[in-house]
Amino acid sequence: MNFERWQALGNDYLIIEATQLPFALTPERVRRICAPHFGVGSDGILLLSQTDEPGFVANLRIFNPDGSEAELSGNGARQAMLYLRRHRFTAQDQFSIRTLAGEIRATITSPTTATVDMGRARVRSEDYPGGGEDGRGVLQAAGREWRFQHVSIGNPQCVIAVAADRELQLLDLGAIGPSIEHHELFPNRTNVSWYNVVESDRIRARIFERGVGETAASGTGATGAAVAHVLAGGDSPVTVMLDGGELEVEVDDDLHINLTGWAVPVFRGSLSGELLEELRAIE
Repeated sequence: MNFERWQALGNDYLIIEATQLPFALTPERVRRICAPHFGVGSDGILLLSQTDEPGFVANLRIFNPDGSEAELSGNGARQAMLYLRRHRFTAQDQFSIRTLAGEIRATITSPTTATVDMGRARVRSEDYPGGGEDGRGVLQAAGREWRFQHVSIGNPQCVIAVAADRELQLLDLGAIGPSIEHHELFPNRTNVSWYNVVESDRIRARIFERGVGETAASGTGATGAAVAHVLAGGDSPVTVMLDGGELEVEVDDDLHINLTGWAVPVFRGSLSGELLEELRAIE
């Protein structure tokens, strides 16, 4: 089974074409493949399959390392789109793919950069059913009260503003993140972003991803933070500074989002016969 490993701002995925799979990707198999030391090790799997649906180049499914399936990943979608262009699934520089979150449209700007049309963000969604029309709320977690902005970008985001960079850097996301991810306010769990304002059009953010944990970068996490910043009076486009690098997020007046950044391949590989036999034995 062949794959390519790509990364975007340190957020790495294994890209697998469905025709390469000798079995279904069950949650246990995903966990085993993504496991460091025992598997390949990655932040998830991007599964690409061809489609006959008019207007679409491919279908994209996104698996987290805990075996769950994500609706959308901004960094993952960008990696998949650049992979599709590089491997000539299409000769066009503008094309669409289908995800669980719906249509995602790419504009390839160079061999390693792309702008992703993420659609419209929402502050009211079924992922925060108790929320008001503005998506704002308050919750208790890790012995502290947190004021947050809910944002839906195909997946749920809980965005928390902090006053200073030092406070942001001192946060123990590994201790705080799980209790917010699994909070009763969010029936489908949630991604969590903390950010502080650097300038009116620049913020610094840290991300705790649903099903992943703290990560060096997240496209949807950065987008959620940018939307919250603009809703609070910040300027667009927003440069989001992450541990793995920077992303640019354009937020229109109607909350339509364009996300711009880079992604590159790291290596190609194939799973050994021994590992494949272990995976076949897993349900």
